[in-house]
Amino acid sequence: MGRKYVDEHWDFRTADTKAYTHGFHNYPAIMIPQIAGELIDKFCKSAKLLFDPYCGAGTSLVEAYIRGIDSIGTDLNPLARLLTKAKTTPLDTKELNNYLKNFSDIVFSNGFGIPLNGDHKIPELTNIDYWFNKETQKELAFIKDFIDQIENSKIRDFFKVAFSETVRESSWTRNGEFKLYRMTEKQMRNFKPNVFSVMEKKLLRAQKGLAQLIKDKKGKANVEIYDFNTVQGVPEKILKRESVDIIVTSPPYGDSRTTVAYGQYSRLSNEWLDFKEANKVDRRLMGGNGNGANSSFMCKALDEAIKQIASNDSKRVKDVIGFYTDYKNSIDNIAPLVRKGGYSCYVVGNRKVKGVVLPTDEITRKFFENNGFRHIETIIRNIPNKRMPSKNSPTNIHGKLDSTMTNEYIVIMRKNP
Repeated sequence: MGRKYVDEHWDFRTADTKAYTHGFHNYPAIMIPQIAGELIDKFCKSAKLLFDPYCGAGTSLVEAYIRGIDSIGTDLNPLARLLTKAKTTPLDTKELNNYLKNFSDIVFSNGFGIPLNGDHKIPELTNIDYWFNKETQKELAFIKDFIDQIENSKIRDFFKVAFSETVRESSWTRNGEFKLYRMTEKQMRNFKPNVFSVMEKKLLRAQKGLAQLIKDKKGKANVEIYDFNTVQGVPEKILKRESVDIIVTSPPYGDSRTTVAYGQYSRLSNEWLDFKEANKVDRRLMGGNGNGANSSFMCKALDEAIKQIASNDSKRVKDVIGFYTDYKNSIDNIAPLVRKGGYSCYVVGNRKVKGVVLPTDEITRKFFENNGFRHIETIIRNIPNKRMPSKNSPTNIHGKLDSTMTNEYIVIMRKNP
């Protein structure tokens, strides 16, 4: 077995984590690009195909794209797939600038109080009046119609990404929260978002990042993004056995309902963008189906942790079992895709449940070892800049908090020849 050690080099405390298209859109628990890039360079610089089975906002696929490496990613959240696609799609600069100029003219007109033209239908969102004031609804509807009329689908996606962040920042959602919590009445009275200005700033930031990506990328790389569940299997028409050189990913730390609520974070954006069943995303993700029947994983570290949690809370332990059942099934389906001698790099967190630490780094190592991989090393890094909660409520008693994770574990596995 390889060694496990702390290496502050991997903290990347002063690194620019928003370079290139990484700054397109915030997203919960994003793997910072410096980690993905260094893993590729250190373990598989000559890779021809990278796979990220839980690609989220697409960090590893962007880093592969910059290096001219083909990549495939999958995610069950439609917003995540949109972000990844837009981040890895070069655009015709002249055509993009024309659309940006048209939108800038609208912002200029709005600043002088010129009425918005046309009747723009406000979509039937769940509890829309609870999350947006009436004027914001009208302005967002106007921008959405502008986007829907863009003929070039790639440029349309570029605008959709900026619109998604504008939706969230123009809503009564409390900033800094992953789950949907509304502002206080006082905060709402004082909150007067300039919707068009927010959208324009997002577009200009994205334009700058995209230009940097196009300028610095090496060679040509193909990027494919899919909606399939690795827990249930990987379609052979998408990925064949032993076709992947390296996996670089950061899987969920636990089920979305009790850990990082990706679906709740994305719901308002997903609904405004017409993605179906936006309120069901968290249930589709790992551990979301509540399948907590299996209580033995043949993994000593996990089985012992489950036993401790069960002694504290027989109901809560089912969430833990359900998540790791899905996690194991996912790894069992992913492992055969990696070529002999290929690498799997998982960036994981060891969360606490009911005061019990779940050693996901050891669990990940064991699950891959059971699939013919050997452990190279586990690097322990501090989390100085990852967008995720540092506290949770293990007892569900108001005001009684416990620390969650201050470290990440980069688990490096290699498939046996």
